[in-house]
This record gives sequence, C-alpha cells and structure tokens, in this order.
Amino acid sequence: MSEFEPTIVAFFCNWCTYTAADLAGTSRLSYPPNVKIIRVMCTGMVDPQYIIKAFLEGADGVLVSGCHPGDCHYINGNYKARRRIKLLKEVLPQFGFDSKRLRLTWIGASDGIRLAEIMRALVSQIKELGPSQSKLSMVI
Repeated sequence: MSEFEPTIVAFFCNWCTYTAADLAGTSRLSYPPNVKIIRVMCTGMVDPQYIIKAFLEGADGVLVSGCHPGDCHYINGNYKARRRIKLLKEVLPQFGFDSKRLRLTWIGASDGIRLAEIMRALVSQIKELGPSQSKLSMVI
C-alpha cells in the first residue's frame, strides 16, 4: 500500500493569505502540492456549508486563512469567520469528522515563509489522522 497523501482544501483571503501564497511562490518556498487553494475575497464569505461540502466530497482537511483580526479589508469579516469556525468545530463530530481536520489561521500578505510552514505542518497533521471517513464509507 502506498503512503497516504491527504487532500486539503484551503480557502484563502484575497488580500492577505492569497498574497502570502503568491509571495511564497515567487520566493521559491516549497509547500505540499496536495493543498488545493480556493481564493475568496474574505474569510467572512466562507459559508460553513462550503467546508462541510469539501469534507463530504473527500477532503481530508480544510484550512481557512485570512487577514489578522483588526486588519480585515471588509472591517469584520475575519471575526465572522472566527465565530463560524468555532461553531463548526463543535458540529463536525456529528457528521463523523474530527474537528482537528479543520484549521483557521491568520496570515498576513508578507508572511510567505509562515504560510509554507503552516501548510507543511497541516499536511503532516492530517497524515497522522489518516484518510477522511468520507473516503472509506458513506457519511450520511
């Protein structure tokens, strides 16, 4: 059996984290290719149903990342995201998913190095958890 490679869906804020990912790329910093990035205008626009849908369709982990609290281009979007993620982490076990598979981070536009480190750490954490249950059996 080959080594498990997780699939991770990442929702990145256009103004901060996506720019940090661009900086990491132009700086030739490597991060795992199994992180699939979805660019959103603000983390406050990431509806919890998108995260649940990602898990149900086979994602082993989900990362939501945006501007630091207080630096949101949309005033309070990251505070909204923080509340939603906190509630979603409480609900995920009811769907059969470990809440450790969902992570929220704040990464500024100039934090390309930190972004690469977080993505590597997340991939190794998800590898330890193993494949998502949705890949092994029907969840609902």
